[in-house]
This record gives sequence, C-alpha cells and structure tokens, in this order.
Amino acid sequence: MGHSHGHGHGRGGGGGHGGHAAGRAADRRRLRIVLGVTASVMVLEVVGGLLTGSLALLADAGHMATDAGGVVLALGASYLAARPGGPRSTFGYHRAEILAAAVNGLVLLGVCAYVAWAGISRLGDPTPVDAAPMVAVALVGLVANVVSLSVLNRSDTGSLNMRGAISEVFADLVGSLLAVVAGVVIWTTGWERADAVASLVIAALILPRAILLIRDAAVVLLEIAPDSLDLADVREHLLGVPGVVDVHDLHAWTITSGIPSLSAHVTVTDACLAERGVGPTLDELSHCVAEHFSVRHATFQVEPVSHRSHEDLGEAH
Repeated sequence: MGHSHGHGHGRGGGGGHGGHAAGRAADRRRLRIVLGVTASVMVLEVVGGLLTGSLALLADAGHMATDAGGVVLALGASYLAARPGGPRSTFGYHRAEILAAAVNGLVLLGVCAYVAWAGISRLGDPTPVDAAPMVAVALVGLVANVVSLSVLNRSDTGSLNMRGAISEVFADLVGSLLAVVAGVVIWTTGWERADAVASLVIAALILPRAILLIRDAAVVLLEIAPDSLDLADVREHLLGVPGVVDVHDLHAWTITSGIPSLSAHVTVTDACLAERGVGPTLDELSHCVAEHFSVRHATFQVEPVSHRSHEDLGEAH
C-alpha cells in the first residue's frame, strides 16, 4: 500500500557560501603572514633562551613552535575546507576546520602541562638567568605578537579555526609580556625565581583558552544545536506560517563556524496545500528561518494533516 507524502526540501537565500569562501581566502592570507612572523620570532627566542638560560623565553619559544604548527594546521584545514564535496563527502570538507581547532586546543593543553611542570621544578632549584638579553629578545617577541594579533583580529568570519589561531597568538603575546616583566625583575632585584613564576602564570593563562577551544569544537562535532539558536523559538515561528499545525523532528547543528543548519518535519493542513501547493509553503518556511534566525541551510519535509496517522503508526513500529 502506498502513501503520498508532501516531501519538500527548501534552501533559503543565497550568498552564504560565496561570502564564506571570500572570508576564508582572506583568513588564509592573514594566517600566512602570521606564520612568517611566528616562525622568525620562535627561532630568535630559542637562541635567546639557550644563551640567557631563561625558562620563560624557552617556554614562550616552545609555545610559539606549537603556534607555528597550529597555524600550518589551520591553513591546511582552511584549504581543505574550501574544496568542493564529492559523491561521498556530501557536506564537503568544512569540518576539517573544526578538527584543526580541536587539535590546536589539545596541543595548547600539552604545552600548558609542560610549562607548569618545568616552572614548578625551577621554583625549587632556580637557574641563573642573563636578564638583559632576555628582556631584549622578549621585547622583540612582544612586538611581533602584537603585529600578528592585529592581523588576525581583522578577520570577521567568526571561524572556530581562526579563533584557535588567535588564542595561540594571544597566549604568545601574554607569554612575551611576562618574559619581559620577569627579565626586568631579575635585572633589577636579582630574584631569579621570577623566571619560573612567569612560566607558571603563562601556563595558567593558556589553560582556560585551551579548554574553551576544545569545548566549542566538541559542540560542533557532537552536532549540538548552536547557542544562538533557540529551538523552541524556531518551532514557534514555524508554527506561525499559514497552514502549519505541527512541527516535529526538529534538528539543528553546525556544519562549521558560521554555517548553521536545520531540518524539520512540518505538518500543514490539506486545504492549505491544495490552495497553495508545496512549493510556496517551502519558500515561506525557508524565508522564516533565514529572516528570523539567519539559517540559510534548511531542509523541510512537508506533510499533510491527513498523513499524520500514518506517521504515528510508523513511530509505533
């Protein structure tokens, strides 16, 4: 026995992918600039740390090494995400950016743990530090990180991938600043434990940003509805569309940063479908979620009221 369904798939408003692709290309240019700056300063800090004996400089250099790797990862993910989907990768490769952000967060956690361990070790057994060159190298790193952060902050895509890179560079900036402060303290007072204290503060500042980045990546990978989307509010607006009497199987998730998606089964009166047809109803549903919630990737299954009993029987089985 066959049952006729009012199936429909509506895609709201255009321009979403075009703007996203342009924003991604601009982000890649920014990441390339930051990669060059980061790699240069990292080499300088490694040399400076070895010559001066500063753990704070070496900690910051180690963190910048992970940053350089993180930026390479973010760049690669951005290029991969820009590739079109294939027969099996129907959503494309957008999630590559989210995976890169999660890896960046995990690397940050590893750096945090190492720096904390090394800092605690040095508190008990401080190592002599040559403060003057330490301050000079840290100041160069500080200026470079300010430049990198200003370049990345011009991004307006809201990409979690870019947020990961920004978090890395911001932590570097704080690390360079603390290395400067520690160097000045050692230079003026001779208190060499300032180097270890600065390292521990760097670790404490990295930790919450790493946890936040991993949490936000997990929200996307677990397909949890984005915070900006109240599903009860979405349901209420869809019920306001003429002829709609029920909304069920409502799901929302994020493909990647800035691309929320939604699907729902929508029950519409037979009279409304007979008068307007499925097409105009789908257009109105798509316009509703695009206009009120900025969701431009929506899929709806339209069902007549007369089909509701069949839907209930299917759920019972």
